[in-house]
Amino acid sequence: MLTTYTDYLNQWNSQHPDQVWLRERSGDSTTDWTWSQAHREINAMACWFESRFATTGQSVGLLSRNRAHWYFADLSACAAGHVVVPMFTTAPGETTDYVMSFTDMKVLFVGETENWDQVRQVLPEGILLIALPGVDLAQEHLRWEDLVAPFRGSMPAYQCQADDLVSLVFTSGTTGVPKGVMQTHSSNLIPIARFSSTFSMAVGAKFFSYLPLAHIAERQLIEGSSLVNCGEVHFNENLTTLLRDLPLCRPAFMFGPPRVWEQLQQGIIAQFGSQDAVDAALEADAEGVGKMIRDKLGLDQAQYLLTAAAPTPPALIHWYDRFGICLMEGFGQTECMGPIVSRKEERRIGSIGKPTEDVEVRVSDEDELLVKAAGCSPGYYNMPEKTAETFVDGWVHTGDKVRIDEDGFYYITGRVKDYFKTIQGKFVAPTPIENIFTENPYTEQICLLGRGYSKTVMTSVLSAIALEQPREVIEAALLERVKAVNTEVDKHARIGAVIISSEPWSIENRVLTPTMKIRRERVEELFGDKAQELAREAAETGEILLHWM
Repeated sequence: MLTTYTDYLNQWNSQHPDQVWLRERSGDSTTDWTWSQAHREINAMACWFESRFATTGQSVGLLSRNRAHWYFADLSACAAGHVVVPMFTTAPGETTDYVMSFTDMKVLFVGETENWDQVRQVLPEGILLIALPGVDLAQEHLRWEDLVAPFRGSMPAYQCQADDLVSLVFTSGTTGVPKGVMQTHSSNLIPIARFSSTFSMAVGAKFFSYLPLAHIAERQLIEGSSLVNCGEVHFNENLTTLLRDLPLCRPAFMFGPPRVWEQLQQGIIAQFGSQDAVDAALEADAEGVGKMIRDKLGLDQAQYLLTAAAPTPPALIHWYDRFGICLMEGFGQTECMGPIVSRKEERRIGSIGKPTEDVEVRVSDEDELLVKAAGCSPGYYNMPEKTAETFVDGWVHTGDKVRIDEDGFYYITGRVKDYFKTIQGKFVAPTPIENIFTENPYTEQICLLGRGYSKTVMTSVLSAIALEQPREVIEAALLERVKAVNTEVDKHARIGAVIISSEPWSIENRVLTPTMKIRRERVEELFGDKAQELAREAAETGEILLHWM
């Protein structure tokens, strides 16, 4: 029975040594790594670890863009019994400082990363820096090539166990400090096996790696699934080459948060010139246009396309449906991956689906989703109180509120911590209101504010389509959208004003987390004073207000 990463690596090295596992692209050239080549690199570095450290369980950082050596560094540390701590290449210096200090990091693998100038200033004293091939750190460091050379052909003595702690995955920290979610071989492999079984993932399936590997979804669904299914992974060169690289892979499976699907949508609309042109083309030849777009995007071979990690506007899913591109919604979090997903044969737009096999789910009296299943995290690293709050009697308290329809489909209604009370003392769930508001082509990022306000206020960033329109067209469209929303929500939750931000929300201005989630507290910090002022005015005048910032 295969119960560890190294079990799978050894199996595919034995059975398919010359089969390509990893493919990297740089410009017009590609570099392939077979299972046997990868096996040799990983075990050589694992042997270096054993030669350097007398004990297992050392904290090993990993900071790099997605590439083959990210996998090699990850799996070599696991194979030697150490704990990998992946970090985002866009994380600010204070975040990486906290993570490195909190985990007592001893080794840091460094590849291409945007934030190196910040990270290098907060490095712990005595940490060993290992540069991945092709990277020069311009300071004292060890080189991957030099470390593995003496050990090629050797195997580590350490024998991995299913319950070994292999990684600490830090949450994005939308509120408070990031928490290090402990992951074992089992808590990674069991959800992957469950996912692969649910969707009949074929042996040898192709995967496309482009989202940060520091995110648990990319690491499990792409790296882990390729290990379990003897798959082939194509690495995207960078996000600017996404539309070039995706058709070169033509993956069987692809995962993306709504933001990625929205960006692809904008790219398609731009190619046609306008949404009206898209509509006209589909009306003239829906089947032909759909096939053309699927081919052009490289999604013509896709068996399963997943949108998750944040609420997906139903309008976006309907839009892709017109091209024959079926986006499936699902639910998972770092603490328990993939317990609820949609299936092609049984889908309700707006629903995250139904629980997968061998997963127990219940809803608390406060409508919070609770999950019990094999393969959940054992808890948070060095945070016993937080662990006790989230992991109770085998149940993971997800922090998400849900409702269940009459046919057993689950719907996320928002985060427990995101619910707020208006000045009337009544609760508002922002997510459903935001989902209704997104049914317009002019906003790309939105966040509803209203804690203690007289009226709720929608903050927004315009889409690329909106930037081509006169201001009066945008304002008229948004006013109509607010009126439509207000007919569907309770009186106390009605929108009184819309703020239009002139600056897109990004990781750099700290509105977005590295996993592209919106930090509501940061939005409140930036727009709260003006939002409260507008809310009071809207309540007094009875008018819907718009304000550009």
